[in-house]
Amino acid sequence: MIRLVRRFAFLAAFLALPALGQAADIKIGFVNSSVLLEQAPQAERAKQQLEEEFSSREQELRRMREEVQGLENRLNRDSVTMSEGDRADLERELNRNLRDLQREQNNFRDDLNLRKNEELGKLQRLVLDAIRAEARDKGYDLVLSEGVVYAADRVEITGEVLDRLESMGR
Repeated sequence: MIRLVRRFAFLAAFLALPALGQAADIKIGFVNSSVLLEQAPQAERAKQQLEEEFSSREQELRRMREEVQGLENRLNRDSVTMSEGDRADLERELNRNLRDLQREQNNFRDDLNLRKNEELGKLQRLVLDAIRAEARDKGYDLVLSEGVVYAADRVEITGEVLDRLESMGR
């Protein structure tokens, strides 16, 4: 039985020798995708686009906050000299404005997060396409990304992919 196991191990090792010779010809690269997602010119454009898209709503929220603050200040300052009815009306208006502000803030946050996720998805697809194109053009057999503990500089292709993204962004 031991002889059979030894023969099988020897046969397996003998058959694996050609595969080891072929492994020397494999070209491997590594990309740091977080660097690409942060430094790609498309990321900066997406950020600017989101700022433009949501700036008017942000200004409206600021206006609503100032209005609520003004009502709170008026209530604190004048509540002693106000009639009971006027104070109750002012408190109702303040509460209604607070609810409106909270609702608008929640809607704004939800919409902004949704759009950020959409833009991030587009950027991730673009980065992946650029990595694949760089790998094909430069003859890489394997390109690794996340989960790599160490990558030597000679297999690091993040810079080349970033250059490709910059050329695509023009």
